[in-house]
Amino acid sequence: MSQRPFLLAPEPEAPFPPAELALRQPDGLLAIGGDLSPPRLLNAYRGGIFPWFSEGQPLLWWSPDPRMVFRTNRLHLASRFRRSLRQSTWQVRADTAFDAVVAECASRPRPGQDGTWITGQMQAAYAALHRAGHAHSIEVFDGTHLVGGLYGVAVGRMFFGESMFSVESGGSKIAIAALAATLHAWGWPLIDAQVENPHLLSLGAERWPRRTFLERVRELVEVPEPATSWTTRFGALPAARLAHPPGD
Repeated sequence: MSQRPFLLAPEPEAPFPPAELALRQPDGLLAIGGDLSPPRLLNAYRGGIFPWFSEGQPLLWWSPDPRMVFRTNRLHLASRFRRSLRQSTWQVRADTAFDAVVAECASRPRPGQDGTWITGQMQAAYAALHRAGHAHSIEVFDGTHLVGGLYGVAVGRMFFGESMFSVESGGSKIAIAALAATLHAWGWPLIDAQVENPHLLSLGAERWPRRTFLERVRELVEVPEPATSWTTRFGALPAARLAHPPGD
């Protein structure tokens, strides 16, 4: 008998089915329907689930197997790129331009994609999660010019990456490297990168069995962390500081 995704109840607080029940084809599809309210989104991330759908589709919820994961102390930047960072005057900040980062992620063309999954509905949903202190942006600036960044969701000590972009070459690499270095310093061990692609693999992302990923997520989301802006906590990080590998 063929499997079908679960139909979510309309109440925002309604539970998700266990992520282990996601379909094999298409890989990771778990549920359909519901809404993008902050309670629903937070319940999804706590269970290792994320929304991903295109304009005109119903809301689709996923938990693929394997899962792409960064260890915050093992992000890889090529030696040549690190050398170029020594002369960089760019700075990295957090939560000072959230809406602009999400809009840039939505507008950037992606290889093999026609249009964007970051619809207006999605942008509004993550803006609400940002106001609630759970969605964060990492921004790379050349002076006052936004040249790269990423955004994602923090629950406990787990960061779930959603999307990143570059206007200038290396902008997204600097954003993810700055995030990883900062989270490692805070004692946050992992960044969820969701679905495999060559760029993520080149930066050191690992393929984790979904079971292993879910076990770690369920531990980390229960660690108490304040849901608030990261602007002050993150500070202003010179990109040049990322020229040195971890441990140097």
